[in-house]
Amino acid sequence: MRIAVTGSIATDHLMVFPGKFSDQLLDGHLDKVSLSFLADKLEIRQGGVGANIALGLARLGMSPALLGAVGRDAADYLQWLAANGVETERIRVSASLHTARFVCTTDAEQRQIATFYAGAMSEARDIALAPAFRAGLDLVVVAPNDPEAMRRHTAECRESGIAFAADPSQQLARLDGQTARELVAGSRFLFTNEYEAALLGERTGWSAREILERVGTWITTLGPRGATIARAGEPECTVPAVPTGDILDPTGAGDIFRSGFLAGVAWEWPYERAVQLGCALASVVLESVGTQEYELSAAHLMAKMDKAYGAAVAEEIGAHLEEAL
Repeated sequence: MRIAVTGSIATDHLMVFPGKFSDQLLDGHLDKVSLSFLADKLEIRQGGVGANIALGLARLGMSPALLGAVGRDAADYLQWLAANGVETERIRVSASLHTARFVCTTDAEQRQIATFYAGAMSEARDIALAPAFRAGLDLVVVAPNDPEAMRRHTAECRESGIAFAADPSQQLARLDGQTARELVAGSRFLFTNEYEAALLGERTGWSAREILERVGTWITTLGPRGATIARAGEPECTVPAVPTGDILDPTGAGDIFRSGFLAGVAWEWPYERAVQLGCALASVVLESVGTQEYELSAAHLMAKMDKAYGAAVAEEIGAHLEEAL
């Protein structure tokens, strides 16, 4: 199964402020706020939802094509993706803009103040999927990206009869109702988390039943409670989460969940098995720092799934993972 992932490719600049933001905010003066927080830690990491999903698929033995836009400052990042099995030939390199950047400061209470610079991501709307279609594709993931790019890629999939997975997630908050409806209707898969599911209903004006009538399968992640699989006319299935040790960094867990689910689909697994793999992978990322720095081993994943779902499931999934990894 050939999968193309469209979505953001970004650099994360993560800083830690040892105090509390709340101690610096004065009631009655927030309309004049002008503050500088002295951070004592900085980590620069590769990120972006599209890149994270594609890298996860590649680490599971697939060869996904990644389509997005970066700046000329992303040469090392593109080499990293290619070295890890991601096809990068159709990534657009901007002549004038920097790669998208997420700058986030976290305080001692895990509160965050962040800024996202779209930069070259705004040029993703100029990327045509037709060359990738000619190379042969079975599924296109439309992940968070420049909104116009998301609209274009969804429309191209419909016009070409190529199945697509709708993953509007972080961009839902800025979409109007018409755009939200365009990005969802006709998708083979729809991905949201629990909050985004409610927000999608508010944006589209559709009930959950009406959304299900317009999509193939709706996967909703529930954090520590796992994920649900919903299809029109069928009972909803809830898959428990995989137990996680110390959570070091929640960023990227949803992305690798999607990678695991889509890999399971490509391997023609039942959707419940695909979600179980996604949950196990999310647990690994939660125990790691960074969205792409995790390490995967079949034995470790099998042990996690054995604990969560039993030995039979672990052996069934593990047999494929040993080959893929």
